[in-house]
Amino acid sequence: MYMRRCLQLAENGLGRVRPNPMVGCVVVKDEEVVSEGFHQKYGENHAERNALLRLDDETACGATLYVNLEPCSHYGKTPPCADLIINKGVRRVVCCNDDPNPQVAGRGFEKLEKAGIEVVRHVLEEEGRWLNRRFFTFMEKRRPYIILKWAESADGYMAPDYKPYWISTEEERRQSHKWRTEEAAILVGSQTYLDDQPQLTARLWSGENPTRIVLDRRGRIKDLPEGWMKLRSADAVEAVEEMYRAGLQSVIVEGGRKTLDAFIDAGLYDEVRVFRGKARFGSGLKAPRWSIRFAET
Repeated sequence: MYMRRCLQLAENGLGRVRPNPMVGCVVVKDEEVVSEGFHQKYGENHAERNALLRLDDETACGATLYVNLEPCSHYGKTPPCADLIINKGVRRVVCCNDDPNPQVAGRGFEKLEKAGIEVVRHVLEEEGRWLNRRFFTFMEKRRPYIILKWAESADGYMAPDYKPYWISTEEERRQSHKWRTEEAAILVGSQTYLDDQPQLTARLWSGENPTRIVLDRRGRIKDLPEGWMKLRSADAVEAVEEMYRAGLQSVIVEGGRKTLDAFIDAGLYDEVRVFRGKARFGSGLKAPRWSIRFAET
């Protein structure tokens, strides 16, 4: 119950804390929740610090701290959370996921245990990995988390007679803009850019715009507006490598059929999000074909 609350709190940081993971924290004393916190914005206090600094030392002493990611043990934008947990006299730490960041990677747990604090690990581990799937993918696979997104007609076409056509509803477009605030980048191909001149902003939702990327292998686009990034990658594999080197933790690919197919053919996708309209076109530009890939166990 307490760990589920941590995950619920952590999700409040979606789109606000990247490239950091989303983290929530619950402090329990005598079977009562005495404080909560979550990582609210990149560069600001981590979840444990937000929760513990609300407590006086007497209340914190002997408490159990629940957190969905291993407490950090190094100085970054903020001091180590492990040190604060020790100094506050917390008796027990219950954690969901180990931190794959090489700067942490077990050192937080080791520091806590050396101080005599009981550590319980891997509580709701799979739920925690799903919540922070962008972070874990970036750290473990050394690439961004990749979401493919498009709209198609009821009979599987992206456009009738190869002409632009609004398939998604106004409500679905707002949903798309919300998704843009949640990811680090959004990518289209050069043909989509030249044909549609898309803004790719989150103007229909409150939040930060993603980094806007155009994949322009042949160098057809000479000038880009401010806030755009151009990749001259030969294929999807190179594009993903470039985005990783740029520190982009996640990307929505909203390109045309060729761009989407490049990522599908390379097996470079983690999620597929499709809006399916009610109209039937009968002919036109076919939507991509893809298959469900099951994660290795």
